[in-house]
Amino acid sequence: MSEIEREGVKDTQSTEVGDVGLPEDLARADLYGLIARFFHLPPDQELLDQIAATADQQDAADEAPLAKAWMDVVEVAKNNPAKVWHDEFDLNFISVGKPNVVLNGSFYMAGHLNEKPLVNIRKALEEFGLEAAEEVTETEDHISALCEVMRYLIAGDDVEISNLTNQRVFFNEHIRPWYDQFCDVIEGAPEMHLYRPIAALAREFLAIEGQGFDMI
Repeated sequence: MSEIEREGVKDTQSTEVGDVGLPEDLARADLYGLIARFFHLPPDQELLDQIAATADQQDAADEAPLAKAWMDVVEVAKNNPAKVWHDEFDLNFISVGKPNVVLNGSFYMAGHLNEKPLVNIRKALEEFGLEAAEEVTETEDHISALCEVMRYLIAGDDVEISNLTNQRVFFNEHIRPWYDQFCDVIEGAPEMHLYRPIAALAREFLAIEGQGFDMI
């Protein structure tokens, strides 16, 4: 199963997310994939250990905001076992009513779930040859699904779909309008601790993405 299908949308044209491309683009795709992973499911211990192991590879003197945000993620990954992450995820993101933190873009852009922003996202996915995977219960405006679409648009093998123009349009229309508010909610949630560094990393990375697209 591809990452695209696992996170909520699947490719209907048999193209794949590849590993050929500029190193900086593959790094972007990987970071989108990591953000998607954290908000799709709580991290398992293997993922936390992998992140913690990068501590020795980081330059402690690097004052770049994204590098500092990453080191904060490394610290919480290193010092908190998977069970604690699982508990925080369930407490804040899972609820029979409204959860502490809603993970769907429609809520932030329209004030309710399943509104016009979701319709617009589905239209965009149809143009890309993507659709919701049958076994996934989250709608396509879920932050994880949107990040996986961006990963596909960066690293997919079909250059007619996976290109900078589509990245810019999709990001500006479906992620940029609400990610700041989403991160604000996480950082302001009193029961949220481990996911605050994840939100800070996402905010910094997506801000850089926006700046880059503005230069096109």
